[in-house]
Amino acid sequence: MKSLTQLTHKLTQTAKGLDTLPLRIGAGVIFAAHGSQKLFGWFGGYGLDGTAGWMASIGLEPGLLMAALAGGAEFFGGVLLILGLFVRPAALVLAITMLVAIVSVHLQNGLFMSNNGYEFGLALLVISLGLVFRGAGSLSGDRMLQQRLAK
Repeated sequence: MKSLTQLTHKLTQTAKGLDTLPLRIGAGVIFAAHGSQKLFGWFGGYGLDGTAGWMASIGLEPGLLMAALAGGAEFFGGVLLILGLFVRPAALVLAITMLVAIVSVHLQNGLFMSNNGYEFGLALLVISLGLVFRGAGSLSGDRMLQQRLAK
């Protein structure tokens, strides 16, 4: 039990402050919405099967696995960011997801979104990396867990 407590402590470690709150909430909403498009077809998305077909068509095989991984990372990672729970590991997975999206889909189109470029993915990547380094902040599930573990 002590090793589980130590692992939880390391995964939820965060610094005090409100600086990450708007980053977590904003990015979390965006990630969760994009993930729900991929997984469930919400908000005009294509759902898991449609996303899988598209991923396979651009060479990300097996398409169904890649769609489930990307959609799951975005949806569940986004929800965790909003809750401020396990933010460092969630943000790391989201950063990797954005790096894959940038390299495999957007890089060849240049920087600007108007050309399907990588500027939006880059912004989400940078936010995610900032959260990996900084943690969730004061108003977060991670902070609440830290306080419970300290008792």
